[in-house]
Amino acid sequence: MTECPAPRTRRVRGVELFECRVGSGPEVVVLHGGPGAHHDYLRPGFDRLAAGRTVVYYDQRGGGRSPVGREVPVGWREQVADLEALREAWGLERLPLVGYSWGALLALLYALEHPARVVRLALVSPAPAWRAARAEFERRFEARSRAPALVSAREALRAGGLRERDPEGHARRAFALSVAGYFHDPARAAGMTPFRVTGRTQQEVWASLGEYDLRPRLAGLRVPALVLHGDDDPIPLDTARTLADGLGAPLRVVAGCGHAPHVEAPESLDAVAAFLG
Repeated sequence: MTECPAPRTRRVRGVELFECRVGSGPEVVVLHGGPGAHHDYLRPGFDRLAAGRTVVYYDQRGGGRSPVGREVPVGWREQVADLEALREAWGLERLPLVGYSWGALLALLYALEHPARVVRLALVSPAPAWRAARAEFERRFEARSRAPALVSAREALRAGGLRERDPEGHARRAFALSVAGYFHDPARAAGMTPFRVTGRTQQEVWASLGEYDLRPRLAGLRVPALVLHGDDDPIPLDTARTLADGLGAPLRVVAGCGHAPHVEAPESLDAVAAFLG
């Protein structure tokens, strides 16, 4: 895990949210995926944006180092309200937002609820903007995870005795195999910083969205935007194209890349840095 150079915990709306700052200069807020994950797995890749600016990460409520009790709601409205409360705490009039995966959907939801508070919107490997497309992503990811080579590798790991010889090495290998279906080159999964997802948070966020469809609202969002998506992401490229078209935003397609451009093609984030200005 990459150490955070400037960690802190900030209390907003009755919960403690872990915050990490990297770099110096004007702030840009980077939202992690999941839901229910944490910011660590975006690093060091997204730290590339810290040249000349401060990258502000935080663990969303109910994930990572921002745990909450089971009685505390963690749905999408709470996540949007937390980000608005953080904006006020940071003393920022408007936010430049970079969202990754679910974090891109959270950034979009925030922009739709608070359009005057967003100055720029960069959506990297965005989760689909409507429910049926998310179901297609889940089907594709499940199929890719059942690829014979990955099944064989998992069986070999179980039988190889690595857990007893090297528990930490076993955990790293098991994690890489669990996320390999997200990658164009499954071997690159070993380069992703391991993370965990809090199941209750993940389930409650998606349940709170229900049969969502944000497409009808996109044209009304007058915020400069950029969409960046790998051509081999299990989230269908057509969903990113629909999102970009709806926002009137350019779509940057990363060739030979799956769902994690910050691992498979970190140089692609230079387009995000240029967009942020």
